[in-house]
Order: sequence, then structure tokens, then C-alpha cells
Amino acid sequence: MKLHELKPHAGSRKPRKRVGRGPGGTDKTAGRGHKGQKSRSGAGKGSYFEGGRSTLISRLPKRGFNNVGITFEVVNLGRLEGVEDTTIDRNTLELAGLVRRKNRPVKLLGNGEVTRALTIHVDAASESAVRAVEAAGGQVILPAAKTESAEKAE
Repeated sequence: MKLHELKPHAGSRKPRKRVGRGPGGTDKTAGRGHKGQKSRSGAGKGSYFEGGRSTLISRLPKRGFNNVGITFEVVNLGRLEGVEDTTIDRNTLELAGLVRRKNRPVKLLGNGEVTRALTIHVDAASESAVRAVEAAGGQVILPAAKTESAEKAE
């Protein structure tokens, strides 16, 4: 038996019923009855509709603060030991498989150890990560925007 000889069992696959395509049982109203909202294309009110009254979500009180914030691609220091380059930037991290989403900024976190001097270019870094890299003789280069450590110093 070969792949091109495989076929489904007789009667196991039926053709799709093409409604509203001329006489033949499902023409004219195409199985939708006559008139009304449900007979129209795009019909239905949606699962949130509650018969005309206000929806549950609009009746519940809104409290607190909804911080949308920035979602970072996180890289821990311990993962950088597998990268052979001494200068690490976003492209290096992507090639090493440590960063996946290209539309998110990269943040360096201090979990793990650094045993060699690295120059790391990232969008943000925690204080512990910066201290650990500098203790190993390297440096973390951030964009011109404020860093966490600079904000706390002010």
C-alpha cells in the first residue's frame, strides 16, 4: 500500500450541503425559515446579549486600577552562559533562542551567575542583574530612557 492509494472508507465522507444554491431541497430560504433576524446573514445577537437589558459586565461596579503596562521578553543571567559572544544584543539572543517575540522589549533579570565579562545591550535590566554583570567585569548598556536604578536614585 502506498500513500497515493489511500482512500477513506465508502460512505464515511459526505459532501458539504450547499444551501441556497438553486432548487434541490435547500433553495429559497436555505433552511432558515421566513423573515426575521435569524434569517439574515450575520444573524444572531451574540452570547453577551441579555434580551435588551444592560449586560452583566456593564452592571457590575468597576473598582481599582487597571495597569496595562509593558510586557517584556525576560532573559535571566544564568541563560547567558550558553551564548559564546562577549557582546550580547537582541539579535544574539534571538539566534540563541532566548528571545521569541520581536515586538516586545528585552529585560535582563539577575537570576543566575555570570562568570565572564560581557557587554549586554538590552531595553531594561534589574539592579541585581546590572550589579552581577559589573562584578564579573562586564557592562549593561541600556537605551537613553530612564533605568530602574536611575529612577530609584532620584
